[in-house]
Amino acid sequence: MFIGIDWGGTKMEVIALDRDGTTRARHRIATPTSGYDACIRAVQELVATAEQSAGEQGSIGIGIPGSPNPRTGIVRNSNAVLLNGQPLGRDLEAALGRPVRLANDANCLAVSEAVDGAGRDAHMVFGVIVGTGHGGGLAIGKHVHAGYQGIAAEIGHYPLPWMTPDEYPGHKCWCGKHGCLDMYACGTGVELDYRLTTGTDRRGRDIIADKRNGDPVATAVYERFVDRLARSLALLTNIVDPDVFVLGGGMSNVDEIYDELPDLIVKYIFGDSFETPIRKAVHGDSSGVRGAAWLWKD
Repeated sequence: MFIGIDWGGTKMEVIALDRDGTTRARHRIATPTSGYDACIRAVQELVATAEQSAGEQGSIGIGIPGSPNPRTGIVRNSNAVLLNGQPLGRDLEAALGRPVRLANDANCLAVSEAVDGAGRDAHMVFGVIVGTGHGGGLAIGKHVHAGYQGIAAEIGHYPLPWMTPDEYPGHKCWCGKHGCLDMYACGTGVELDYRLTTGTDRRGRDIIADKRNGDPVATAVYERFVDRLARSLALLTNIVDPDVFVLGGGMSNVDEIYDELPDLIVKYIFGDSFETPIRKAVHGDSSGVRGAAWLWKD
């Protein structure tokens, strides 16, 4: 049995899967806000709940925001800031009494969709989370490819490619740099663009609804968003050229993007055509927790 945990900023979810991907148990709680130790205890309780429900012990994989340094085990680059600087893997193994595999949550998306989702027929799957932020994960041969530094596919924090004069030098990101894709090709980017254009706040889903109803301001915001997403995928094509892109996160549910992205991407890639499939994640918001479980699927 394979146990996966999706450690999010607002919720933690556990799933237990059979080898064929059948769900044996599933449970969700709010992420504790009282500190690091409380979160470790919450993981213990989630594992115990899943194993009690399934009547069996399993391997444990955990997807986190951020990534562990492959040499020190220390977590860095997490927007769940209480994880930064912590030896999370070692602490979890001590608490659970068995080995634990950790991976960035976007890598878990890629693994989930590579094993039994939208990329099951592909050798190299690039998963892109287009949600609150813009993140990436890479699965090769249905396993995480984290890279030598453990930061492969951290696409949210490279600058928006092919910036226009109006875009340069870019919005300041929470990481301290300017122009990161985390501030553009995502729901946060859509809402920020709308606020800067109109002076009013509006939720991303409402902006998309306005666009579908013909609102010209919302349409312009959407068109800038999809073009910026195309630039990200074009740069990834030029560097990695995966067999398939799989999109997850809230903005991946905007169905129009799948028709529009290929024609936009071809303007930016170093080639004469763009044929790479771009697919919506089959498992939706379950991809992260399922991918965490599949970290042990050797």
